[in-house]
Amino acid sequence: MPGERLDAEWVRSWWEHVDAALTRLMQSFLSTHGFPPGHNAVVLATDDSNAAASALVDLTPIPSDLNTLFCVISEASLPDVDSGYFIHSPATVAEHFREYGPAPIDGEWIAPVFASDGAGHLFAIGGGGQVWKSATASWFDDFEVAASSLQEFLEQLGQRIANQP
Repeated sequence: MPGERLDAEWVRSWWEHVDAALTRLMQSFLSTHGFPPGHNAVVLATDDSNAAASALVDLTPIPSDLNTLFCVISEASLPDVDSGYFIHSPATVAEHFREYGPAPIDGEWIAPVFASDGAGHLFAIGGGGQVWKSATASWFDDFEVAASSLQEFLEQLGQRIANQP
């Protein structure tokens, strides 16, 4: 997968599979866990989110895979998948970039933080396409490779949703 670019059709197909898996998960969540689920959704892009993605590109060059992702989905809120996963909206990514700058990853020309988990760990995507995860809940700590590409990151997230009890 390294070197391949994320395809919008693939992201749309991923969304369809994840949406179906979330529906199944939410139907059994209360009986499995003993409490109702939070709001879990992967939201398709809108005109507003596309405008925010364009504004993000105007703010800083972003990896093309992130741009492709934001052309199809605007954000994800998955508080009940493991400890929680969140793909931030383009507006939030831009706001965080203005406030904190790129993630401090050696050898990456730019690495905007685009997601987080429920433990506060951050996910950034480097110019080379790798997805990095912060070692702690900090913008300024070490980051480690979490996936070789955004597609692999999304596949891993889809598996976590499908495998959630």
